[in-house]
Amino acid sequence: MAYNDPSSRSHKHQEKHGLILRLAHGGLAIAVINQLLTSLVLQAPAPDATGNWYFEVHEYGGLIGFGFVILFWLRLLVKMRETSFGLLFPWFSGERLAALWEDIKHHVRYLSKFRFPPFENHAPLASAVHGLGLLLITAMAGSGTVYYFINNDNPDAGGLVGVVMFIHLTLANLVWAYLIGHAGLALIQHYLGNISLSTMWSFSRD
Repeated sequence: MAYNDPSSRSHKHQEKHGLILRLAHGGLAIAVINQLLTSLVLQAPAPDATGNWYFEVHEYGGLIGFGFVILFWLRLLVKMRETSFGLLFPWFSGERLAALWEDIKHHVRYLSKFRFPPFENHAPLASAVHGLGLLLITAMAGSGTVYYFINNDNPDAGGLVGVVMFIHLTLANLVWAYLIGHAGLALIQHYLGNISLSTMWSFSRD
């Protein structure tokens, strides 16, 4: 890949989001990492056994994560003009889909030369991927929250409990892929000098 000169990093193209969005993003990221790691070692309760400590951390961490999801959505709704739902969710607009397709081809042309395209805050492809990620995390946290309130400590239960848990487990691999891809690209963009992770993770008031 062709990299920018590290000495020229100014992050002048990076847009600093508001404090509420940065708090929601940071809290949600930590919650997702916690959920994925504890899912590897938790033991769910069964009719003849209780769940282990990691299961408790996973449960309550999921509820906190769902709270951050709600905060994220509320902030987007309040600042709808600023965030532009059309960029995040372009799927119902022919004009937005055309712009997305052009941006995909734009990225392919650069990547075919082992380079990254110039960074843009509101690029159609990046925005659409962020929108899909938000929907994915919402479904993951939402299904886990529903399970918390309706489960009967029987992991093999059918009915609504079984459907909710099937959705939750099925989405887990997609969340792993999204987290790795999202974090990996953020690190690359930071190294290229396009964004500053310290700015992204700053919780100080503007």
